[in-house]
Amino acid sequence: MSEIKRECWSKLIAEQQTSRQPVRPFCREHGITEPSFYYWRKRLRKNGTVRFALLETQAVTADAAPTIELVLSTGERLRIGNGVDAATLRLVLDAVRR
Repeated sequence: MSEIKRECWSKLIAEQQTSRQPVRPFCREHGITEPSFYYWRKRLRKNGTVRFALLETQAVTADAAPTIELVLSTGERLRIGNGVDAATLRLVLDAVRR
């Protein structure tokens, strides 16, 4: 599978999920067929690989709680606060890997 095609579909699928727009109107709006959307969503989920971008550090002000921010290859950001318990973090990371 071409890396460009994979990236394009990954971005489209992430955009649909972020928008919370139903698949049918989203596909119509973007000029793609529903079967293609579902095919690629399933195919990319099966692959199971999650790539993260470089982690960036930022200065923390005295009134801000320290966090870790993961930037996914789709551009989505996952901020993990200092007080998160290990079980919750494990559940979130498992969901991101799917």
